[in-house]
Amino acid sequence: MTTLQAINGFKDILPDQIHLWQRLEATATDICRRFGMREIRTPILEKTELFVRSIGEATDVVEKEMYTFADKGLTMRPEATASIMRAFIEHGMHVQQPVQRLYTMGPMFRHERPQKGRLRQFHQFDAEIIGPTEPQQDAELIAMGHLLFSELGVKVSLELNSMGCPKCRPAFRQRLIAGLEGVQDQLCEDCRRRLHTNPLRVLDCKKPGCRALVADAPSIQDALCENCTSHFATLRDTLDLLGIPYNLNRFMVRGLDYYTRTTFEFVTDQLGAQSAVGGGGRYDGLIAELGGPAVSGIGFAIGMERLILLMEQNEKENSAALSDTDIYLAALGPEELKHCTLLAQFLRQQGLRVALDYSGRSLKAQMKIAGRMQAHYTLIVGEQEWAGKEAILRDMQTQQQGGFSLSGSPLEQSERLAVVLRAGSGKSDPA
Repeated sequence: MTTLQAINGFKDILPDQIHLWQRLEATATDICRRFGMREIRTPILEKTELFVRSIGEATDVVEKEMYTFADKGLTMRPEATASIMRAFIEHGMHVQQPVQRLYTMGPMFRHERPQKGRLRQFHQFDAEIIGPTEPQQDAELIAMGHLLFSELGVKVSLELNSMGCPKCRPAFRQRLIAGLEGVQDQLCEDCRRRLHTNPLRVLDCKKPGCRALVADAPSIQDALCENCTSHFATLRDTLDLLGIPYNLNRFMVRGLDYYTRTTFEFVTDQLGAQSAVGGGGRYDGLIAELGGPAVSGIGFAIGMERLILLMEQNEKENSAALSDTDIYLAALGPEELKHCTLLAQFLRQQGLRVALDYSGRSLKAQMKIAGRMQAHYTLIVGEQEWAGKEAILRDMQTQQQGGFSLSGSPLEQSERLAVVLRAGSGKSDPA
């Protein structure tokens, strides 16, 4: 019989990694609340037309990467922004509140070649602010992303550019095409295909040959109209005010058609070729293009798998093992097990992580289990301890141990034990 395995490009998230995902999700949620963001959750399936109209028919995502049910006209979402905009329009959210500050986290789907940090089912954290047009708002959203990386202990650098607007970008587009037509035979296959449909993407090609050919290509920063120039200058001034360093990157563009003006990426040198961990920008015409009101927006998305890889590297470098279990209760007899079962229940009700074994294993075997579970403490209750009403409490990190009185009710014992555990782990008493 053939062994069943996960589909290529789809990956299980195993228990050993879950603490990183939970930490990322909790930190992102906390930071969003500090910035006045509210959570939104959209369906995984949307009408294909939504992504064709928003992302652009000539983009790689629409042309090659979407998981589409052609007979149904449905597509598994390849990114979050379009779905959020559809929900914003459908539910008239601009009527309820002129400025909407929204975030979401969840799985996205693209048919790409699986590689480190890039899967066919992947997860994104996405933040969007709909309504404001001010460049200071762009800086605030970038500051939110910068703070998230900082609090997760991940080092990234910020790449910044402006993609202009419908007033100044068309002329630059034609100028760029004219400048590249002379070398188009030397471009890679993708760039030759993009040259007349999505020429700005040629600037962002990662292949060394193409990068050398576009090194002297015209810069959009030299083609910005007066309003775009002013907008970009104020954005830079605000980032300077906030103390957020950035690199101007005239080759950095976004791959989706709806971006205008501000565009940015958070990049790292720790993930090989896939240097971008997150990115985004302004999309002032997207909502109207989808049939909604003529309101502006800016947002960004972070690839959660890539961020988890960076968090894993930091954890290894810091070699600070995270305790998965506050206490392991090692019971060595039927009466002792009955007592520990009740004790475990009371401790869990107080918010502590407790493990115990019901199979009657030896103390040596149970201590090995406690070690594998990274228990901070182990409470040993054997026949002798039970008779003397004093268990042994061992700190698994220091290997020091002492007596713990089994006097009083199991509830009273759990309350006394909880105080010791929280003091030892640095935890505060839950409110």
